Amino acid sequence: MKIAFCGNDNPSAYNITAGVLKNVCFVDALNLVPHVFLLFITFPILFIGWGSQSSKVQIHHNTWLHFPGHNLRWILTFTLLFVHVCEIGEGIVSNQKIGSHQLHLFLPALMGFVAATTAIIYYHNIETSNFPKLLLALFLYWVMAFITKTIKLVRYCQDGVSFSELRFCITGIMVVLYGLLMAVEINVIRIRKYVFFTSPQEVKPPEDLQDLGVRFLQPFVNLLSKATYWWMNPLIIAAHKKPIDQKAIGKLPIAMRALTNYVCLKDAYEEQKKKVEGQPNQIPSIWFAMYRAFGRPILLSSTFRYLADLLGFAGPLCISGIVESFSVVNQISTLNDTNDTTLNGIYLSSTDFVKNANVLAVLLFMALILQRTFLQASYYVTIETGINLRGALLAMIYNKILRLSTSNLSMGEMTLGQINNLVAIETNQLMWFLFLCPNLWAMPIQIIMGVILLYRLLRMSALVGAAVIVLLAPIQYFIATKLAEAQKSTLDYSTERLKKTNEILKGIKLLKLYAWEHIFCNSVEETRMKELTSLKTFALYTSLSIFMNAAIPIAAVLATFVTYTYVNTETLKPEQAFASLSLFHILVTPLFLLSTVVRFAVKAIVSVQKLNEFLISDEIGDDSWRNGDSAVAYESCKKHTGLHPKAINRKQPLRYQLDSYEQPLRRQHRPLEIDDIAIKVTNGYFSWGSGLATLSSIDIQIPTGQLTMIVGQVGCGKSSLLLAILGEMQALEGKVHWSNVKETDPSLEASRSRNRYSVAYAAQKPWLLNATVEENITFGSPFNKQRYKAVTDACSLQPDIDLLPFGDQTEIGERGINLSGGQRQRICVARALYQNTNIVFLDDPFSALDIHLSDHLMQEGILKFLKDDKRTLVLVTHKLQYLTHADWIIAMKDGTVLREGTLKDIQTKDVELYKHWKILMNRQDQELEKDMEADQTTLERKTLRRAMYPRESKAQFEDEDEEEEEEEDEDDNMSTAMRLRTKMPWKTCWRYLTSGGFFLLFLMIFSKLIKHSVFIAIDYWVAQWTSENRTWCTTCHVAVFTILCGAGIILCLVTSLTVEWMGVMAAKNLHHNLLNKIILGPIRFFDTTPLGLILNRFSADTNIIDQHIPPTLESLTRSTLLCLSAIGMISYATPIFLAFLVPLGVAFYFIQKYFRVASKDLQELDDSTQLPLLCHFSETAEGLTTIRAFRHEARFKQRMLDLTDTNNIAYLFLSAANRWLEVRTDYLGACIVLTAAAASISQGPASGLVGLGLLYALMITNYLNWVVRNLADLEVHMGAVKKVNSFLNMESENYEGTMDPSQIPKNWPQEGEIKIEDLCVRYENNLKPVLKHVKAYIKPGQKVGICGRTGSGKSSLSLAFFRMVDIFDGSIVIDGVDICKLPLHTLRSRLSIILQDPILFSGSIRFNLDPECKCTDDRLWEALEIAQLKNLVKSLPGGLDALVTEGGENFSVGQRQLFCLARAFVRKSSILIMDEATASIDMATENILQKVVMTAFADRTVVTIAHRVAQILDAGIVLVFSEGYLVECDSAANLLLKEDGLFTTLVKTHK
Repeated sequence: MKIAFCGNDNPSAYNITAGVLKNVCFVDALNLVPHVFLLFITFPILFIGWGSQSSKVQIHHNTWLHFPGHNLRWILTFTLLFVHVCEIGEGIVSNQKIGSHQLHLFLPALMGFVAATTAIIYYHNIETSNFPKLLLALFLYWVMAFITKTIKLVRYCQDGVSFSELRFCITGIMVVLYGLLMAVEINVIRIRKYVFFTSPQEVKPPEDLQDLGVRFLQPFVNLLSKATYWWMNPLIIAAHKKPIDQKAIGKLPIAMRALTNYVCLKDAYEEQKKKVEGQPNQIPSIWFAMYRAFGRPILLSSTFRYLADLLGFAGPLCISGIVESFSVVNQISTLNDTNDTTLNGIYLSSTDFVKNANVLAVLLFMALILQRTFLQASYYVTIETGINLRGALLAMIYNKILRLSTSNLSMGEMTLGQINNLVAIETNQLMWFLFLCPNLWAMPIQIIMGVILLYRLLRMSALVGAAVIVLLAPIQYFIATKLAEAQKSTLDYSTERLKKTNEILKGIKLLKLYAWEHIFCNSVEETRMKELTSLKTFALYTSLSIFMNAAIPIAAVLATFVTYTYVNTETLKPEQAFASLSLFHILVTPLFLLSTVVRFAVKAIVSVQKLNEFLISDEIGDDSWRNGDSAVAYESCKKHTGLHPKAINRKQPLRYQLDSYEQPLRRQHRPLEIDDIAIKVTNGYFSWGSGLATLSSIDIQIPTGQLTMIVGQVGCGKSSLLLAILGEMQALEGKVHWSNVKETDPSLEASRSRNRYSVAYAAQKPWLLNATVEENITFGSPFNKQRYKAVTDACSLQPDIDLLPFGDQTEIGERGINLSGGQRQRICVARALYQNTNIVFLDDPFSALDIHLSDHLMQEGILKFLKDDKRTLVLVTHKLQYLTHADWIIAMKDGTVLREGTLKDIQTKDVELYKHWKILMNRQDQELEKDMEADQTTLERKTLRRAMYPRESKAQFEDEDEEEEEEEDEDDNMSTAMRLRTKMPWKTCWRYLTSGGFFLLFLMIFSKLIKHSVFIAIDYWVAQWTSENRTWCTTCHVAVFTILCGAGIILCLVTSLTVEWMGVMAAKNLHHNLLNKIILGPIRFFDTTPLGLILNRFSADTNIIDQHIPPTLESLTRSTLLCLSAIGMISYATPIFLAFLVPLGVAFYFIQKYFRVASKDLQELDDSTQLPLLCHFSETAEGLTTIRAFRHEARFKQRMLDLTDTNNIAYLFLSAANRWLEVRTDYLGACIVLTAAAASISQGPASGLVGLGLLYALMITNYLNWVVRNLADLEVHMGAVKKVNSFLNMESENYEGTMDPSQIPKNWPQEGEIKIEDLCVRYENNLKPVLKHVKAYIKPGQKVGICGRTGSGKSSLSLAFFRMVDIFDGSIVIDGVDICKLPLHTLRSRLSIILQDPILFSGSIRFNLDPECKCTDDRLWEALEIAQLKNLVKSLPGGLDALVTEGGENFSVGQRQLFCLARAFVRKSSILIMDEATASIDMATENILQKVVMTAFADRTVVTIAHRVAQILDAGIVLVFSEGYLVECDSAANLLLKEDGLFTTLVKTHK
């Protein structure tokens, strides 16, 4: 048939006798003119522009200027495009109804669509190149289009076309849209003045984009890019080549930074405070403050959510329409309907239009695209708001922490734990609540709408199904609460298990030497069993929850259809059946989520209560007194000057603004009368917030530039006095005056630069930051090399720094390397000395230092360094021998000042006190002499060296070592590394699945497949039932349907249980294997592997395996099988669909491939940025007094804001990446629906199967993104399994011996005779020998001393006795038995050893002495008596059952060492080895030890490895080692006769 514009079978089509505009065809042609005009003008400009713009793509975002009305223009253009699609559809449908083809019905609409698309592309390019003059072309286009459409509309009115005709409505809408677009264009001219005005307006891009660090572009891109996250493409694609790091994600835009949001929230909260000021019982509402600050985005998100939910119902309605159109076509063969074929063509009514199957398919596609876009937009807005809220809350909590009164923290009203919970848990609860917030009001609407539609389809029967859903919903809620309880108890058990594991790992050497590994291992296994029991409960409730979610829709459908069949007379039609199936699927989601949302709402309410309590708790007094001499007013809390977020000056760094915003107005200083007094307290009564004065009638003065010492007994208020002066205590009455440095005084010119009111304060309990040593000492001050060196020398820190792997750039603190008490204390003192402040407070800096260091610090640091600087120093101390250096002394007793003055004053005025001091000084001097030998510092350094050096080799011990070996050969090959990043760890997945047991694995796969087959069978049966011509009886249909549904419900339960059960079994086996492997590992493994790394496997990784992998696996298998069964079903209904599947499959493959890599990186970034933030909070709370004394609040706030922003940007990118994925998979899903609908329409098969195909196609859209998300999650989680597996491949010690245990005498070794024959020992087969060809003979009962320089192999010999090292040549024969032939357990359980570091375990004293419970109480008491501990233990509550805390912290080091001696005595072994046992104890304890060894162990063989040669001078035989060789062996007296012998040299140097 020929094609003509006005139709070729109608001669009157070209008739214009009645007037040109009367001819409809001509009017349609006129409508083509504007479109053609636009295309002609814009195409050359676009091509020229694009040609020159290829370089412009790289231009930075500052080209992104938005013209006025930017968003409105995009919305109007999209609406216009939609109307054009409707117009094209209407034209084509009308054209089909007329016999001849009339192009004028749809060609202008088609051109209009192309023109509108061109217009928006053209506009976008003009906007990015900021050249508004070219917008004139668009303006002309809108004017012309408006005029031509208006002519058409007027023509229709004249012809009397009614409003019910679709074409009339479309034309009317078009006129409005073109008019609005014209108005938008005029508005741009009005504001930007680019034409018709003399001075065009200059516009700058948003300030964030002038800062090149901002990479998060969501707020700045155009609407289309916002909706599809197009701007994320470069980042996600680049992740393939190079991992995403902090630099790649840049900084947060200003509007999302914590400071901006904090200011908003704070202002809103202050407003609430003002409201309730007068009412005593009212507290300011955080809810209202949150609503005022973040209400608008929540409303926006809710609007998006409503739109998405309403569009969601388009699916079922369109399915119903398409299926119905088929059944109509099947019933009536053809309908030649030519109702009013006039010259003007056919006018369709909208109902006729929507009855067309093709139209419905396109509408369904567009509805899906829109619904998904709105849904993702809603998610994104809530997440962004949630992140903003969290940032604001964290800043609020932090500011409050900095102003908390110290008594609050110390008196336990606010413990550190509570603060950490507020930060880690409560803020996250509120953030999550905000994420789920729109659901609260969107769900009820969704449920109501669903029920109404169901009622329309199925009348009363629908209400039965809805009732089933509603009645089962409370069970969901019950399960959800139970789940939370189970999780909590699991957490408690796992904390206990970790504590035990930690103890085992810390004392692993002792456990191995005493052969006690299994006792401790069993104790961990016991706790693990309890944990597993609660994990099983958790798994049970999880599987019930999954079961309910899957079973409820089946039960509802069953109830509805059965009721319908028996209540209604007419049969169930396919369109009713499939639309209602689809509606039930829609209804279940909100009901399932409702229980979660309600739970989060309850949690959020609790969190807000906790936050409220915290925010209204007591604050410290106003600090203004430190700038003048006003009294410390406790009640006057800080009032902030208002600051509008817009008023933040962007040019100035944020830190200063924060300062000016936070700090109160400074008081005017009034110069004091006395200039040489730095601080003066008059009539001071101070309390710790209880109202009772801790310090009373304090009248003191602290002279400027002098050394003031505060002395007194323990607990007399010395530290409190310092804190009272610093304003940390509540002043009941009296004043603290701070002197005012006169600006004119020339001698003080130098000190003008110092921060005058900051006090360098070193607290009694050392407080370190999680930072490098250097950062801890400089503490925010500029680095000055000379000063830094002087300070580290004064505090003798240099030798300690030299030991650290990276010198003073080594991280210390919670996450860094653990230093000893003395080292920590010295760093804190160094910090106080380094700061450039006039006043220094040192609170008992000598308490953890030994005498050498104390003297050095006193001479170099205090007397020299500080005195030279003319700084005022207040020193609290117990060391009275330093009193002679003091310029001024304050003696305290019971919270009052006993005496004040110089030492001379006190000597003359208070003779008693001076005498008392003299006695104490003498006593201290005697202690000194004792102390001179046991040098604590060398010990601390030794411990540090020991902790550090084995690790150096493993400093790079990262998880990379654990990757499969294959990549190690090709490390340099970039592509290999990338291939590994994109590869799914299938091998690890298989290991995980098989560790749950093959039977469960088989059961899981089998039951899953059966379940999904039954699901398909149910839907297929409905299709058959509804479309069949009643050959079967109704009851038979119902019976089969009921059986299938019942089977489906039971299988749901079976599958969810098997998956969870398999998860529990896998977790159980993996942990069991890991624990046993590690406990039996060689000692070398523990020397070279950092403890934290091993612990991580038991904590974080085990937690992932326990709780995260099973639900992810369940969700992944479920969504994958659903998608596969859906694709199978559609292909069965319409085989042609398979052809379209290939391109869709390829697209899906690439989307998931790119997303997984990027998601993994962003997930890691989010995790790694969270820890520093939490640590910063706990750090601040611990070091509050120090931070406040130094006046460093602003610096710490800034650090907190930076850390919060860093974490938030990672989280924001992660959620944007999730949206990126979901938008793409949703659009793919929509394409699948469109192809399925098109395929089924073109084939026109049985209507039942069409409905089935479309129902499944709709289902795919919901599950596609879950497949990818779960795949990405599983990949991250599998990392944990991989790390655990890497430890499982480790070599164990060989516990089996060649001798049969029955051949070994019961009481071996009885005599204690040792023969060492040509012994060679090494730590591992690939290392050099540490002992070479050692030969020696030790008689029974002999006392042997072993000495030699560090690293000569002394300790290796002691380990060789226990076969802790590899004896690769020679032998050790004890009482005629070669120890290499013995089973390890037997050997180690028959010998005794006392190690250098005394190790005690938490539990009772009895447990520490005899964990195997083999001995009687008398034996234990005897052992304690020998170790001279009997009286101590008797005095403890419970005696032998008295508690030992973790690591034996409740006993001194000396006492712990004596317990170890008692432990060795309890084991009646004839051989005792002492490995430098006296190194870490004082002289008194050492004497006890020596005496016991001589008496109690008189008949046993004792091998002493000496750390000082003096200990072994009276030994029967001395073995001297050098570089692994035994060089001398004789009695000490004989060896000393050799003038040039090594032993003689050692004795001389050590004396």
